[in-house]
Amino acid sequence: MKLPAMFLLFSLPTLLFAQHQKISLLVGTYTNTGKSNGIYVYDFNPATGQATLKGNVASENPSFLSVSADRKYVYAVNENGDGKGAVSAYAFDEEAGQLRFLNQQLTQGDHPCHITTDASGTHVIVSNYSGGNISVFPIQQDGSLGPIKQLIQHKGSGPDRSRQQGPHVHSAFFSPDEKHVYVQDLGTDKVHIYDYRPESKDSPLVPAAQPFAEGTPGGGPRHIAQTADGRFIYLVQEMTAQVKVYQQENGKLQPIQEIAINEAGFSGRNGAADIKLSPDGRFGYASNRGDANTLAIYQVNATDGTLVKVGNQAVLGRSPRNFAISPDGRYLLVANQNTDEVVIFSRDLDTGLLKDTGSRIGVGAPVCLVFVD
Repeated sequence: MKLPAMFLLFSLPTLLFAQHQKISLLVGTYTNTGKSNGIYVYDFNPATGQATLKGNVASENPSFLSVSADRKYVYAVNENGDGKGAVSAYAFDEEAGQLRFLNQQLTQGDHPCHITTDASGTHVIVSNYSGGNISVFPIQQDGSLGPIKQLIQHKGSGPDRSRQQGPHVHSAFFSPDEKHVYVQDLGTDKVHIYDYRPESKDSPLVPAAQPFAEGTPGGGPRHIAQTADGRFIYLVQEMTAQVKVYQQENGKLQPIQEIAINEAGFSGRNGAADIKLSPDGRFGYASNRGDANTLAIYQVNATDGTLVKVGNQAVLGRSPRNFAISPDGRYLLVANQNTDEVVIFSRDLDTGLLKDTGSRIGVGAPVCLVFVD
């Protein structure tokens, strides 16, 4: 269809503006290394693939972050042990790039390592790794966190007695429709499934009809990615560096595939960490730390949800703890925790392959990257 000339005149500047508009990027870090002091806010320019520091707020080991749907608040875990695991709330001035501390609550579980919020802004859910439990906090009108509302303690163990002597809750993700929450437990090789009932006064999470899906024995469930319609779920298993694919129907998960993250012939130490789908859902990426220090690249079958390996990309650093894809899909940023920088790759939208841009963000022990979109 031929578009009117006036439409073209008005749409082209709008498109060019959108392409050059800067995006906020938040970086969570480990501060116990002495190389960083909290959460960092950057302007990311999608036209150049470069980032500029705007602000920083001091915080103790804010290793994982979550932004409210209205972009007004940021929530961070404080990944401490010895009963000092906590979650902090901040007011976020995106234009100024500033975070203002609101309050902090103890999570009642050691080493909280993941945090998520619902789209309606009613609750924060924290995963406590060493505690093996889940903490649910209500969000107050001013964005601060109320006292803990629900604490769910997992039980059980796995076959690897050196890593799976007890439960280790690693992450919690809402389903796209927010009817369910999937909780990954590295210690028990399970993906726990909860119904989400935000209106409940004391129990927003209730075990679903299928209370859990089994991971691979000794696999160590860590994080998941989901298709936009929630039909397929991709579980990264830390200890075996395998991705397990599930088909979801009516809240029930059925495994349909398991595929390697590593290149053929790899025999080193594993430490698979993160998994993401591209914004268009056509490609998937999974990181492996340990001795590999690579990202696996997969093509996603849109019909049956299965993955086909495209290749592996060296992350040009050590310990790719987390990574993020820009909202337009043109860049993939990798947080290399042990080499104290974020590596910025450009991303081919047609092939999914990555190319080093040469741009870096120097920051001590980066652990979590979040684009504010």
